Amino acid sequence: MPGDGIGPEVVDGALTILREVCSHHNTELQVESFPFGGASIDKHGTPATEEAIEACKSSDAVLLGAVGGEKWDHLTGADRPESGLLRIRSELGVYANFRPVRVYPELAHASTLKSSIISGVDILIVRELTGGIYFGQPRETNLDAEDPYSFDTMRYHRSEIIRVTKKAFDAARKRDGRVCSVDKANVLGSSRFWRDIVKSYAEQNETGIELTHMLVDNCAMQLIRDPGQFDVILTANLFGDILSDEAAMLTGSIGMLPSASLGDGPGLYEPVHGSAPDITGQNKANPLATIASAALMCRYSLQLEEAATKIEQAIENTLKKGFRTGDIFTDSSNELLVGTDEMCEQVLSSLQQKSGQPANQ
Repeated sequence: MPGDGIGPEVVDGALTILREVCSHHNTELQVESFPFGGASIDKHGTPATEEAIEACKSSDAVLLGAVGGEKWDHLTGADRPESGLLRIRSELGVYANFRPVRVYPELAHASTLKSSIISGVDILIVRELTGGIYFGQPRETNLDAEDPYSFDTMRYHRSEIIRVTKKAFDAARKRDGRVCSVDKANVLGSSRFWRDIVKSYAEQNETGIELTHMLVDNCAMQLIRDPGQFDVILTANLFGDILSDEAAMLTGSIGMLPSASLGDGPGLYEPVHGSAPDITGQNKANPLATIASAALMCRYSLQLEEAATKIEQAIENTLKKGFRTGDIFTDSSNELLVGTDEMCEQVLSSLQQKSGQPANQ
């Protein structure tokens, strides 16, 4: 689902690379495309048609660009493009959002933080995705009251917390074995409940994982002060949404962050960035987050770990050669400013060279 704004541009490039790497691993892709978000509103009057939803549910994986833009800002509630995103997450049951935050050495200088602070940073943020305040009921806005009011409900069931905790612990087991559960337990009852359930899970399952807890405001500060202290961050929907966008700037640009939304069915893969309507159609968008999302698709949905690694190495090699889109370009003498299309071509070239194939020039 290419989505809106720069979505079609970055998804198209990612699909080319995905097809290339899969062709070397005896995997044939059958791709169906559907308008989604604002594009679907324009064509069908709804951000997500039933046909698109059913196609996603019957697929092996879903690749999504980005949704929304000023064109649809006047819409409200279920009519907004973003409501389609919430719906597809709910329909697919993708309750765990993986957002890897890796600082490439070649981009350390592109961050607003000192290189000494971000050097070697490799964090996985695991965000609960289908519960919490974004989905909790009841919710209401009453503009007719004497003193108008609005409220949303932050609700979590034990089962929701346990299943995302298991995903985080499983991921940590393949990394450095450390999980920091982030909440607001000093104020919110739902956060105290969250902390108790995570503690209980760790105790009952003898995981061998080092579990710590941190308040969300402190975590926001620590991500800037000392991000290297984190391995896996586990947190609720609202907190994860905010913290992962903050962490994106450790890498120098939100255009570098991929994501994988996982549950018990098809995975949903998308870049963390938005639709960027101000640069749509100008060949300026950074496609690397979407390409890296395709790598995550290989790893988690297609069970092609080697293919995932090859894509990630191709991204790294492209950066080592100095190719940069505008968001990560610093006017250094060893950097070359390129557009969306050429960045995709360079990643594809690195991928083909790695596979022993002639590079397309």
